This record gives sequence, structure tokens and C-alpha cells, in this order.
Amino acid sequence: MPFCTLPFASLDWRISSMAISLLIMQCIYFCIESSDFTKSIRNSTERRKLGFFSCVTGNPIDDCWRCDPHWQLHRKRLANCGIGFGRNAIGGRDGRYYVVSNPGDDDPVNPKPGTLRHAVIQEQPLWIVFKRDMVITLKQELIMNSFKTIDARGANVHIANGACITIQFISNVIIHGLHIHDCKPTGNAMVRSSPSHYGWRTMADGDGISIFGSSHIWIDHNSLSNCADGLIDAIIGSTAITISNNYFTHHNEVMLLGHSDSYRRDKQMQVTIAYNHFGEGLVQRMPRCRHGYFHVVNNDYTHWEMYAIGGSADPTINSQGNRYLAPANAFAKEVTKRVEPNARLWRHWNWRSEGDLLLNGAYFTASGAGAAASYARASSLGAKSSSMVGAITSNAGVLSCRRGRRC
Repeated sequence: MPFCTLPFASLDWRISSMAISLLIMQCIYFCIESSDFTKSIRNSTERRKLGFFSCVTGNPIDDCWRCDPHWQLHRKRLANCGIGFGRNAIGGRDGRYYVVSNPGDDDPVNPKPGTLRHAVIQEQPLWIVFKRDMVITLKQELIMNSFKTIDARGANVHIANGACITIQFISNVIIHGLHIHDCKPTGNAMVRSSPSHYGWRTMADGDGISIFGSSHIWIDHNSLSNCADGLIDAIIGSTAITISNNYFTHHNEVMLLGHSDSYRRDKQMQVTIAYNHFGEGLVQRMPRCRHGYFHVVNNDYTHWEMYAIGGSADPTINSQGNRYLAPANAFAKEVTKRVEPNARLWRHWNWRSEGDLLLNGAYFTASGAGAAASYARASSLGAKSSSMVGAITSNAGVLSCRRGRRC
């Protein structure tokens, strides 16, 4: 039990013995609570351990809403829990609820009411929830409209074995609690993007989530794996993005942030990557960055085959409080990879490691002069100690939420 000190120096000794007894009891209770909290923080070995203190983990997103045993009655409070560069994404907070009851996707031009496609194309803000567990196999890209939240808490929802999610030239989107996997290239077809417009779509790459020319996007507590291209890509001037609490597994090129070395509009890009678990079967691009400003903070990297963080075209990368566990391969211990082979060029790029935990021979090659202004633009929240990473990422991915119970 931690030591507790009573503030006797500040007590008025004329107070009653009953008050003193009460103060002592409160202190003992605080000490017991603190001891239990410490044990909870140290428990970093089990994913999905939902004990009494699971909602007080030090993860600011989860601590914002998971302590509420009636979270299902206050779903829209999630919109106030964002962090990082995408913290102002409000999704469908100011709209009505839309319940998806039909997992079908028979007609991408004329989607049926009750389907996910019908929900996401609407013009007005919507908070989209699911009536039951379902697997949604999309015939074509799910092209979203602005001010939408997809909230799968309370249901087991898979977007799988077909097309996946496209966020293109819109803003204010929250995607929470989906299993996204086995996404395939689709296209050369007509697809509706709003109640008043549909058009021809060329072939899509097969990303899990493709963010294209969009802003104020928050991707939280999803499980992503095994897609044809990237799991999450953000390109063409996208910015104000937070990717948090996701569980990534079994994929080669995990995350691309920036369109091309020649596309200079991506200099405005700001992305926060926080509290994610990069797990088994991953190869590279966690993320791979171009041009912009990237805050990689308090993530748990337990697997990579080539490298964890890569980049080209002078991105600023601020790595803080992460846990990097290198693979056994002696030639893959380096966390970082510069696609530019000329060290005389990349040595000026601002890449830093601050408070990271480097395990099993992992090493981070820093560079740049450490310009304060550059790192200020690549900072979005305060990093926690890397010793806490196991605890604060232990529930990364889709949560086993059920209605009427603490999540």
C-alpha cells in the first residue's frame, strides 16, 4: 500500500475527533484505491481485460467515455473524446441516429434504406449505429458524405471480402468499432455518393480506409487486417487526422500518409497516430510519410519484418513514448527507413525519438537540427511514459461492448 500523509499541520485541532476519524478513513480508502489503480496499470499482458478499473487506464479517449455504464444512452458523447490533430472531428454529433438493419449492398446506385450505404451518403449529419451483428460485403466503395459517425459499439460488425471505405473531399467523419479486413479492388462501375449524385468510379486499390482530400477525420478502435493495398491511406491534401486505438495485423503496407514525393500540397498534412497496437504479421509502413507533420505517440510495436516508420520528401516525424520491439532478424532492427538513399539529403529531415522504449536491439536513426517550430507543428498531445504503453494500448482494436454493461 502506498504511503499516505495526513495534512496535520493544516488541521484546526479544535475539530472533533469524529472529523479526524473520517479524514483518516478517507485517506485509507484513497491509498487502497491508488494501490488497485497501480496494479491495473501494470497489467499489460492481457488484451480485452475489462476489470473494475479498466475505464481508468490513462488512455484519455477511453477514460472519457468507457467509465459510463450507460454509454449506449449517451453515444454522442464520444464526439467530445477526440485527441490529436483530428480532435475537432464531430462526425454526426449534431444529427439524428440512423440504425443500420440490413447488411446488404445489392445496388450501389440505389441503396436500400436501412443499409450502411444508404446511411453514409445522406446530406445531413447522422450518428450511424447497428441493430445487430452483421457482415457487410460491399460491391463497390462505400463513399461517405460529411458529418457522419459510424459507431459499431454494441454489435460485431465486419466490413469484409469486398470493397471498403472511401472518405473523399469531405470533412468531419468518425469511424469507431469496425472489423475491416480482406478488402478487394473494385470499380469501373457507377456508385452513388449523395442522394442527388452518382458517377463513374475507376478501379479502387482495395484500401481498408482511403482518405482523399479530406479533413477532420478520426479513426478509432477498429481492427484492420489483410487488405489488397493499404489498411489506412491518407493522400491528396488530407489533414487534421487522428488514427487511435486501432489494432493492425497481417498486412504488408500498413499505412501511407502522403500521395507522392512531387505532390507538395501534402505539406499541410498533420496526422496523429496514438495508442495503436501494431501486431502480428505486419511488414512495413507503420506509417510511411511524405512532406507533412506526423506525431507518432504511445503506440505499441510488437511486430515488423522490414521497418516500422518510413518516409521520403522531408516529412517531420515526432516519435514519443512508443514501445518498439525489434524482430529476431538482425538486419531488421532499425525502426526507421528513409526511402531517399542519399544521406546528405535526408540528414536535414527532422525525425526524432523522445522517450521511446527500444527493445531487442531496436534502434531509431534520428536526423535534422531539431527545429522547434517544425516539431511544434508535429506535436498534438502530451506523451505518456513508454512504460505505460502496454496498459494504455491493451484494449486497442474493436471493444467487446454490449448494451447495458460497462464497455
